[in-house]
Amino acid sequence: MTSTHAQHSGYGHNYKELALSQANCQPRLMRALIVGIGAVGGVVSTRALCAGIPVCLATRTKETAARLRTSGLRVSGVGGEGICVPGEVRPLEEYMDREKFDLILLATKAQDALDVSSSLLDLLSPSGTLLPIQNGAVPQMISEKLGKDIVLGGLSNLGATMTEPGVYRQTNGGHLLIGEIRGGSSQRATEVQRLLGKAVEVRTSPNIVGAIWAKLLLNCSVTTIGAVCAQTMRQYIMSDEGMQVFQRAYDEALGVAIATGIRPQRMIVEPIPPGWPHPGMHREDYSAWVSQIVEAYGDIKPSMLQDFERKRLTEIDFINGHVTRLGMTVGKPAPVNRALTETVHSIEQGKIEPGPRRLRELVVA
Repeated sequence: MTSTHAQHSGYGHNYKELALSQANCQPRLMRALIVGIGAVGGVVSTRALCAGIPVCLATRTKETAARLRTSGLRVSGVGGEGICVPGEVRPLEEYMDREKFDLILLATKAQDALDVSSSLLDLLSPSGTLLPIQNGAVPQMISEKLGKDIVLGGLSNLGATMTEPGVYRQTNGGHLLIGEIRGGSSQRATEVQRLLGKAVEVRTSPNIVGAIWAKLLLNCSVTTIGAVCAQTMRQYIMSDEGMQVFQRAYDEALGVAIATGIRPQRMIVEPIPPGWPHPGMHREDYSAWVSQIVEAYGDIKPSMLQDFERKRLTEIDFINGHVTRLGMTVGKPAPVNRALTETVHSIEQGKIEPGPRRLRELVVA
């Protein structure tokens, strides 16, 4: 039951060691709840409990909560193996009107996060923090809905899969990135980093919105394109159609970000490609830039493709769909992102199947 990220000790000078009762979920001082025990939420939950962080867990249903109480949680893969029994796991509604938390980590799917976010206000202590880590611009959306004083921005670069409820595999050495939506540093971001950093690697950013958009740019291109053609990036980028769709989708999303005053933060690569918006004049540099992305993401099976296989709704409306809608408001049309969004909806509805021919259709569109 080890974790390569559990090297931080103590909660800092603002936290006083108190008696801990895991069974009653009595934390030292920062009382934390994780909502959404899917792939990423499950990995964080398991590693937190194995590290001795007394987080409470909120599931969607009573059946899932009962199963996790009986079977416990198990994580394997990068970071080592861990097995634990949660001290407190209930369906979310059972926490209402009886619990108050200083931190709520919201790790559900994007559409569920927006639906449930308002009700979580009743679970926060007066100075409590809500930390959403969904794909797309969900943290910004929730911040606009509830207020920046409540919401701490976040994103996850943790690779994770859930084979069944309570059984998870961490597939990379990724991290959580957190920061204030308004920008800059803050004491609360540091405190959350200290708490969750005992479980997984947590970094802070003074430009979390830029970081969210850096990931969104890659979600709009790498993830969605791979899903609709049922290929990894390393496979589809070898075709002329794949390269064209990738370049157009990425360029449109970047143009929308720049038009709204957002400056994406460097993540895996510099978010602005060499020579942008005319990369043809810098072909060799641009090819090297694409190669860096392929090196990082080229062999990963898109999570959206896994949603297709499991007959689950995707987060497309918060990724390419969000870029399309925002582009309309700032006068930056995003036709390829719109076509990708429509293609994903058609696949979700069973009208078409994902496959390489979707690339040819997108180029024509």
